[in-house]
Amino acid sequence: MSIRGKAYIAGIYEFPGRKAADKSLAQLHGEFAKGALEDAGLTYADVDAYYCAGDAPGLGGLAMAEYMGLKLQHIDSTETGGSSYVAHIGHAAAAIAAGKCNVALVTLAGKPKSQRPGTPRGGIEHDAPEYGFEMICGPRVVNMYAMAAMRHMHEYGTTSEQLAWIKVAASHHAQHNEHALMRDVVTVDDVLSSPMISDPLHRLDCCVITDGGGALVIVSPEIAKTLDRQCVKVLGHGEAPKHLDGGRVDLTYTGAAWSGPKAFEEAGVTHSDIKYMSIYDSFTITVLETLEDLGFCEKGQGGKFVADGNLISGVGKIPFNTDGGGLCSNHPANRGGMTKVLEAVRQLRNEAHPKVQVDCDIALAHGTGGSIGTRMGSATVILGREDS
Repeated sequence: MSIRGKAYIAGIYEFPGRKAADKSLAQLHGEFAKGALEDAGLTYADVDAYYCAGDAPGLGGLAMAEYMGLKLQHIDSTETGGSSYVAHIGHAAAAIAAGKCNVALVTLAGKPKSQRPGTPRGGIEHDAPEYGFEMICGPRVVNMYAMAAMRHMHEYGTTSEQLAWIKVAASHHAQHNEHALMRDVVTVDDVLSSPMISDPLHRLDCCVITDGGGALVIVSPEIAKTLDRQCVKVLGHGEAPKHLDGGRVDLTYTGAAWSGPKAFEEAGVTHSDIKYMSIYDSFTITVLETLEDLGFCEKGQGGKFVADGNLISGVGKIPFNTDGGGLCSNHPANRGGMTKVLEAVRQLRNEAHPKVQVDCDIALAHGTGGSIGTRMGSATVILGREDS
């Protein structure tokens, strides 16, 4: 069963701040849900399905359903890290198409910036199957991505200068986002002269860390027709995990190699149809490998593809992350998939900042969860305007 045209994103909300020390996680989830529902012209009483991931407190979806007073007939707490919220769109669209629900709510909230040092942030637990093999060596997230970057450089000749162009593009967009954590435009030299964090990744190759989050409301075509606002059509979706495969792992590609083709096939579009893309950008290497795996360029040619401003709105072939993305604007709860969808929806509604607004009728959003150096979940969604 195809989900093409079977569901619409009707409401979105993004927390405007970058720190929320005075609010609980439950409060944030509730506030974001309220904002997205108001944007759609709906209320909590209209929601009959709820989607969340590991960032939801307590018993996850059960706790939040009670907290928000939701009367549900469908619930999904799929956890694939930062790609969860992109995957939720496909799951919600499928559930709507199957008649399981009509109005699905998706929320994300987290406070990694406000947490005290040493406070657990979720993720790898002591009883995880990989713990005794990996965590005893003391790896850090940036180490995992640096390994992938170093291997890509070794295999294909990718350079630090080419990776730096991804940060440069993000900064050109972030200058127009009043809520972005980093609004200063940077140059390739700025990136290369920033401190080395884990060779070959510099500080400016890394994303920001922020509190915050957001929410989505996904509805059936029948509900969409009744709403007094522009809705965005779900055209195609794909998701896939990639793991170490017992040590038989190639660090130069991501799960987007599988999730991307599935989304394109279901949407019935080609790469030339995509006018805007939101790509998960935990690190610059994440973007480069994802673009290759999604098919926007050949494997190993990502460095050339992103260089010389090719990702900058109004300058390059295809703009990305026009809100500044995780590299400059925000990376709430260390899970950036939600914000990728939010900016794609803004682009399709013509609600992006005028300086970065794209003439856009079809957009792509991609989320990555976990680490491209170990195990990850990848999810891709292709969205279009109502008449697409």
